[in-house]
Amino acid sequence: MLTGIILTLLLGHLSGQLATRLKAPALIGMILTGILIGPQLLNLLPTDLLDQANTLRTIAVTVILMKAGLGLDRDKLKQQSTVALRLGFLPGLCETVAVALIAIPLLGFTLPTALLLGCILGAESPAVIVPGMLKLKAQGWGVTKGIADAILTGSALSDVLLLLLFSLLIAYLAPATDSATFLTLLNSPKLLPLQLILQIGLGTALGWLAAKLLPQLLIKQRWSSNALQSTLITASLALALVVGAKQLPLYSGYLATMATGYFLVGQDAPLARQLRQGFNSLWSIAQIFLFVLLGTSIRLDVLQQSFLIGILILAIGTLLGRSFGWYLATAGSNWTPKERLFLLPGNSAKATVQAAVGAIPLALGIPGGDQILAISALSILITAPLGAWAIPFFAPRLLQRGEVDPTKVTTEKSVTLLAAIDSSPQSAAVLRKAAELARRADAQGTCKVIVLHVPADNDPATAEQLRQQSSQLLADIRHRFILVSGPIPETILTTAQTHQADEIIIGKRDRPTANPVTPPETQRYSIGSVSQTLVETSPIPVVIVDSKPSNAL
Repeated sequence: MLTGIILTLLLGHLSGQLATRLKAPALIGMILTGILIGPQLLNLLPTDLLDQANTLRTIAVTVILMKAGLGLDRDKLKQQSTVALRLGFLPGLCETVAVALIAIPLLGFTLPTALLLGCILGAESPAVIVPGMLKLKAQGWGVTKGIADAILTGSALSDVLLLLLFSLLIAYLAPATDSATFLTLLNSPKLLPLQLILQIGLGTALGWLAAKLLPQLLIKQRWSSNALQSTLITASLALALVVGAKQLPLYSGYLATMATGYFLVGQDAPLARQLRQGFNSLWSIAQIFLFVLLGTSIRLDVLQQSFLIGILILAIGTLLGRSFGWYLATAGSNWTPKERLFLLPGNSAKATVQAAVGAIPLALGIPGGDQILAISALSILITAPLGAWAIPFFAPRLLQRGEVDPTKVTTEKSVTLLAAIDSSPQSAAVLRKAAELARRADAQGTCKVIVLHVPADNDPATAEQLRQQSSQLLADIRHRFILVSGPIPETILTTAQTHQADEIIIGKRDRPTANPVTPPETQRYSIGSVSQTLVETSPIPVVIVDSKPSNAL
């Protein structure tokens, strides 16, 4: 088991990095790795790990749905609420019907079995769509109209509806099995509207209660002392909602998880920002298990049997059925034709739902179950990598770029600080402040420090002393020590612009102006000619550090 986990993490990460360097989505490398080391080819993973694949996938999907909820923009979602609601029902239903109509003559399925296949193929993948949409939001594509928020919400609602229909069809086709209550306690098709209201209403209500509870526990009751503990407690609560929905299928656990993040932003924005960063870290690990184990579940032998027919069914379902649903969902909206066209690459990916339920008809002995499994696997293999590539590729070509709201998304950025030092005692304080700021920046991205010395004379001993001091005080910070000659203020500013520094850090000298009448607390201080010049001329923010440690202006 431990060997399998090591192989999954190591090979999954390396293959993802390789795919990224080849300008392909990381999940392509991970899925291919899963196929390679899975039971279909090399069979390197132990059965114990493969038996837990569904559990690990559930954890990973919970993480990504929590990320989605924390990344939703309430204002933009209200603006697009009608479109989001229609996206939750129309595209998936239209694709289900289109798949069913073509599956009957091509595969010889009965209408219920054909609809069962349609429900599986019509479900959208949160594992592909959610990170893709969140990345677009972080880059500003489509944020003005809230396009990503509408797609995220619509995908969550669509999966709720199609899984309900799936459970009813399973109950009809295999009534003697325990799976007749899959995702529902009510197995009458006549009660579908009631079930839908329960799934969405209770899921949303439980998400709201969880969002109310978390600030009370984590902030007011201080059950958490750091960001990591807050993230783990929140993840545990979200997972409890998902597991609880499987035990008591009266509500949607996935929708409850997403609603928790959504309502938490309004309840406690600072906590939401902290959790957003924590779940980003969890996702970097969870995605490896999700996509590698997804690859292990793809059966190549079964895939071969229905390859051409499967491609035809997928094409008709997406290009005819789902496209018609997209047209109806965005009719009368303020979306431009290009923005409506973006739904084709942005809202078609299939992976997690198909992996979770694609094998159930075969396991229950439903006629045509082997073909359903093969086409489900084919949908994963084609649409998941294609969707992950198409979302970032077509977004700049079809969407308009707007201003990013940093309170709604986590923006990772490489930060560069320039610390200007000389032979005065202030140098140590400047370096300490640079180290402090760099450590803070490292929590959200990468940071490096450029240590600049503009020598007043050519004294190698002074330069070497400053170099050693920099190495000592910035020992755990990526930094570079450089010497540049020239006029001091101009050289500092030019060097900062050359290295694209985000901030300039420099020391000051306290010299109170002579005015015996003015009280000490209101006396003005001279910050030195160099600092003064930089403050007045620099387009880059300047941090002025006092000679006393830990003081800055």
